[in-house]
Amino acid sequence: MNALHKMVQGSEEWHEHRSQYRNASETAAVMGLSPWITPYQLWLLKTGKTQPTEATVPMKYGTEMEPVARAAYEAKTGLVMQPLVMTSGEYSASLDGITMSGDLIVEIKCPYKGKASELWQSVEVGEIPEMYRVQIQHQLMVSEASQAHHWCFDGSDGLLLTVQRDEVCQQRIRKAWDEFNVYVVTDTPPPMTEADTVLRDDTDWQVAAEDYIVLKGLAEDAATRADEAKAKLISLAVHNRESGSGVMVTRYYKQGSIDYKRVPELGEVDLEKYRGKPKEEVRVTIAKATAASEGGAQ
Repeated sequence: MNALHKMVQGSEEWHEHRSQYRNASETAAVMGLSPWITPYQLWLLKTGKTQPTEATVPMKYGTEMEPVARAAYEAKTGLVMQPLVMTSGEYSASLDGITMSGDLIVEIKCPYKGKASELWQSVEVGEIPEMYRVQIQHQLMVSEASQAHHWCFDGSDGLLLTVQRDEVCQQRIRKAWDEFNVYVVTDTPPPMTEADTVLRDDTDWQVAAEDYIVLKGLAEDAATRADEAKAKLISLAVHNRESGSGVMVTRYYKQGSIDYKRVPELGEVDLEKYRGKPKEEVRVTIAKATAASEGGAQ
C-alpha cells in the first residue's frame, strides 16, 4: 500500500526523505543503466561516504522548466496533474504529476539542448531511453497507476509517449535493489566500472597523499624560483656561450618540427597502422578542493 508525503521537492526535508528510501531516479544507477552515476558512486552516497554534488546547469534548467512544461502538458491533454512524493514500503517516487484519480502519472523531461538533444530525437521516433523507462516503471510500481505519460518539452513544443505498466520490468527493479541493498547494509562496495574512482581513506594512503601534497608544493615553488634564476642568467648572457660559477648559458638553433597534417601526400595515408603499441602512464593530481584548503592553512 502506498502513502503520500507532503513536502517540497528539492527541500532539505525532501533530501532527508530520499536518503531513507529506494528512489525512482536512482534505479537506473542501481541497474547499471545511468550514464551519469555508477552503482559504486551511488553506494558511496547511500553509505554517506560522499555527499551529493552541486546540480549541473542542465539539471537546474530542467528543474526551472518543470512548472512551465507541466502547464504545457495540462494545456495539451486537458488533465490536471499534482506533483507528489509517494512511497510504497522501501520504495519512493517524486512524481512530476498524478491525476486526482491516481490512474495516470506524468514524467517530465526538459533536455537542455531541446530538439537537438539525443533524448528529443529518441522520443520523436517513439523510443524512451532505458534509463528513463526503468525510472517510470519504478514510479508506476510505487504509485500503483495503470499508465504513465513521458512528456519531453523543449520550452515551446512537447512530445508525449504513453508507457504501460511492465510487471516483468518491475520485478527486475526489485531484484536489482535487493541486491544493491546488500552492498549498502554490509558496507561492501559493489563491482566497479572503468568510470569509477576508488575512495581511499586508509592510513598508508593518507600519509603518502599528505607527503605528496607538501613536497609537490615545495617542488613547484623551487621550480618557479629556478625559472626566475634561469631567466636572469639568459638576460645577462650576450655571447653565444658564457660560463661561470658552475653554470653555462648556450644559445643555439634547432630545426622546427614537421606538421604532418599539412603534408598533402599524406592526406590519404592511414597513419594509425604506423602507431606504436599503447603503454600505461600514471598521472598523480591534487584535488582542487584539497589544494585550496592547503593554501588557506598556510
